[in-house]
Amino acid sequence: MLFEFLAVLIAAPIAHWITGQSIASIGGLTLILSLIAMGWNYLYNWIFDHVEHAQNWPRPRPLSVRLAHALGFELVLLLVGVVVIAWGLNMSLWKAFLMDLGFMLFFLFYALGYNWTYDQLFPLKPTAV
Repeated sequence: MLFEFLAVLIAAPIAHWITGQSIASIGGLTLILSLIAMGWNYLYNWIFDHVEHAQNWPRPRPLSVRLAHALGFELVLLLVGVVVIAWGLNMSLWKAFLMDLGFMLFFLFYALGYNWTYDQLFPLKPTAV
């Protein structure tokens, strides 16, 4: 919840400023997208952790694993987000794609930084080979 809360506090005012949409519309949209993202986050991380365990990936997680994790998560949200944004803000799919691409780029770097910080604060123990 902290991840999404901080992201909405940062992203909503920026999106309002860039698009000129009302803060109520942008705020509602970011809330809906956040709820979708939280549900997808739970499912995606559950799948990712099971694959990571089955493949016996190295620990602590290297940057390459964090990048793959963030990209996979964001690409699915991009597809879902385009539809939600187009519908919610009554805009073309192209404009919604561009807006969601902006959100995706924001969240790519935000997630990378947030998760890297998390790994530094709560490191995983190395696994035996």
